[in-house]
Amino acid sequence: MTYKEQIQPDRLPRHIAIIMDGNGRWAKRQGLARMFGHKQGVQTVHDITEAAAEVGVKYLTLYTFSTENWNRPKEEVDALMTLLVDTVVKETPTLMRNNVRLLTIGDTSRLPRKTYDMFMQCIEQTAANTGLRLVIALSYSARWEITEAARTIARRVHDGDLRPEDISEQLLSESMTTRDIPDPDLLIRTSGEYRISNFLLWQLAYAELYFTDLLWPEFSVEEFYKAIVDYQHRERRFGKTSEQIS
Repeated sequence: MTYKEQIQPDRLPRHIAIIMDGNGRWAKRQGLARMFGHKQGVQTVHDITEAAAEVGVKYLTLYTFSTENWNRPKEEVDALMTLLVDTVVKETPTLMRNNVRLLTIGDTSRLPRKTYDMFMQCIEQTAANTGLRLVIALSYSARWEITEAARTIARRVHDGDLRPEDISEQLLSESMTTRDIPDPDLLIRTSGEYRISNFLLWQLAYAELYFTDLLWPEFSVEEFYKAIVDYQHRERRFGKTSEQIS
């Protein structure tokens, strides 16, 4: 029986977040430049997005480019921005065909103008789609997001619109870039690394974590289904006891 056949439709994670790690290492193992790994990783994004939409996942968030990634060599950053533009242009018809809506989170003000314009154009084109929400975390980091949320709340307190005692977990959540997106149920990280890497630190509080040694270009659709099946065998207690859950 395949992993896809083992998936229980009534127990699907509503929101899956993925740290797509290992493109550069995959290319190095092939004796190729890092950009070949990134290009191969784009194909994996295509495959996993289609798989998520097919089984009925509602939200898929992909950690595509962090605020720390701006510190990489300029040649690599420029090539990544070009690849992002080319990918958005190429994949928009597929998103439309699969009823996928594109969203983005992150400090998009730092993006090159062409990259920003293409993303906004695709977001606008897919805005009416009602299927999977594909969230691209672009120029994103959790510490940046939490800092921005704190600044927003501080301004409201300074302006007299909010009292310090009014600040709550819900208010902080509503001040995040993910305010309209449910918290992830499942986080997947590829490449054998066991860390969160400044990704959705607030939102991942109760997510189930799944790590695999596979590099992102090696992460197949069947491996994606395997992660979902693993998630469905876990007991999510949210601070309660097993007896309370059962």
